[in-house]
Amino acid sequence: MDLQLELNKAGGFKNLGLLARQVVEGFIAGMHKSPFHGFSAEFAEHKIYNQGESTKHIDWKLYAKTDRLYTKRYDEETNLRCHLIVDNSSSMHYPESAGTTINNLNKVAFSALACASLMNILKKQRDAVGLSIYSDNYDFYAPEKGSERHHQMLLGKLSEAAVSKPESKTTETYRYLHQIAEKIHRRSLIFVFTDMFQTSEDDEKLFEALRHLKHNKHEVVLFHVFDSSKELSFDFDSRPKRFIDIETGEYINLYPDNIKENYEKAVKDYFNTLRIKCGQYRIKYVEADINKGFNSILTTYMIERQKFV
Repeated sequence: MDLQLELNKAGGFKNLGLLARQVVEGFIAGMHKSPFHGFSAEFAEHKIYNQGESTKHIDWKLYAKTDRLYTKRYDEETNLRCHLIVDNSSSMHYPESAGTTINNLNKVAFSALACASLMNILKKQRDAVGLSIYSDNYDFYAPEKGSERHHQMLLGKLSEAAVSKPESKTTETYRYLHQIAEKIHRRSLIFVFTDMFQTSEDDEKLFEALRHLKHNKHEVVLFHVFDSSKELSFDFDSRPKRFIDIETGEYINLYPDNIKENYEKAVKDYFNTLRIKCGQYRIKYVEADINKGFNSILTTYMIERQKFV
């Protein structure tokens, strides 16, 4: 898939919705290789049958095709509220050299397309979706709705965020997560897209804010967005380089090979710490590597949605 995310005059991706639809169609086409293969193209209308439930609504035709039991899902069963939260801080615009194709996105463009793909599925299932975007400010908030006009408005905001150029400022993610938590009152599925870059002093504050999102029995999924080749494996050539903190402007000159081993160990330890802390707070932690596509994100949605049925 090499469809380009072309820029329009308004400064956004003019075909974000189209590309999201192609991402979802590709995901559905590959479902026969996953635990969700029985859903086929009509997955929005079925749920897995659980032992002890009434057999009245089992889809026997689907059982004959898949040898698995699914029950028909009716409109009143499909109503879900989902709130998407996107970190649009300076660090999310890395790598700066990223282009505008699906295989060459920076972290915020990846997050925008992931959100648009989730919205495509939510729209098919007639579910309500809301959106929050923050950088060094709480840039945008929209409550959960399901109308076509609302859907198009959110796509527009995601497009704008993906091509915006925020100033180099530090971002207090925990502050905006607290504000978002205060706005979401009815039980919802909450997806947070962030690269988790904050000072060590803010780590505990961030998890307190994530725990705040858990109130009212919300289900919270943290998508940790990162570029594995650079930010995890530190894959740079051996020539001397200047590494610049794009949020503070601070920099250091060094040979990558001199610190590669220690860097990789420190980052892997940090990832493990995040995973453990999320487990302690009963928050689902999902690695979202921008180099590996969107299947893990959409599969996570399918799994988490079962909790609301």
